[in-house]
Amino acid sequence: MAGRLRERLSRSDTLTDRPDFALVGVLRIPELQTSPARAIYRRVGIALAALALAVLIVYIDRAGYRDAQDNELSLLDCIYYATVSLSTTGYGDITPFTPSARLVNVLLITPLRIFFLIVLVGTTLSALTQSSRQAFKIQRWRQHVRNHTVVIGYGTKGRTAIDAMLGDDVPPSEIVVVDTDHAVLDSAASKGLVTVHGSATKSDVLRLAGAQNASAIIVAANRDDTAVLVTLTAREIAPKAKIVAAIRESENTHLLRQSGADSVVVSSETAGRLLGIATKTPSVVEMMEDLLTPEAGFAIAERPVERDEIGGSPRHLADIVLGVVRDGRLIRVGSPEVDSIEENDRLLYIRRVAN
Repeated sequence: MAGRLRERLSRSDTLTDRPDFALVGVLRIPELQTSPARAIYRRVGIALAALALAVLIVYIDRAGYRDAQDNELSLLDCIYYATVSLSTTGYGDITPFTPSARLVNVLLITPLRIFFLIVLVGTTLSALTQSSRQAFKIQRWRQHVRNHTVVIGYGTKGRTAIDAMLGDDVPPSEIVVVDTDHAVLDSAASKGLVTVHGSATKSDVLRLAGAQNASAIIVAANRDDTAVLVTLTAREIAPKAKIVAAIRESENTHLLRQSGADSVVVSSETAGRLLGIATKTPSVVEMMEDLLTPEAGFAIAERPVERDEIGGSPRHLADIVLGVVRDGRLIRVGSPEVDSIEENDRLLYIRRVAN
């Protein structure tokens, strides 16, 4: 007994060990949102459909029913009986008396009565079942999520990164946002993104976001020290994922590299360079913004080499090629190494985007 108690106390309460229903509110899978008016109209329509079906059943078998005066049921009587029956009022002035009518009443009318009551209390039922639906979605998502992108932080940098991915036709369902602020996670969820509430410095939060199966992890933390810690944790969990991190100070670049980041973007210096260029050649800044905005104009993109391009020079292609990615390494055009395109190369080029 003491051994079991000691084992339970020593076991860490990690998020990934919790049952799916306990993760509701921490991990949120986007759902289709409907307006309250539409939900009400839908429930009223379902209730009327159930009532009409009950009326049809009673009318077809009306010979098996009798009223207090032993009269044959009219259509109005069938509507009246179905209404009081489904609403469980049950005045008793119309009753089934033949065995077949009673059997139909048990097998069909009673289930319709229960269904009708469920529809009437649909609002309460919806609130009660919302957690169950979300738990089921969480279970399915955790079982099937693969090769997605995890974005740490939904501030200005995180939102801009996600907007760029969405502009490149990445489905929202393949992006997971991790943040500690419920308000920003609500904003992310409204775009159809999967969200996880918690600190990404904790390995169980990253595992809950599926970082171990992710193809890429974007670290957009507000502080450089947080970015370093998150990168260390992410690299330990996902040794094969591509990790891209943003920092404010260039002096911390080597720390991110040592922590396992594949690419490091220095946000403050990049903005400073653009500010300096804008004082003399503002058109250059405008063109840079155009290249970084995928919605219109020009955009920097990457594509595989086509068969008829193998062996040729990247400078002689119809596309404006900026560099060649070979064995995971970027080689700029003009280097002798890329005078001849190889089969497994990827081309970094300027793509024209339709307005």
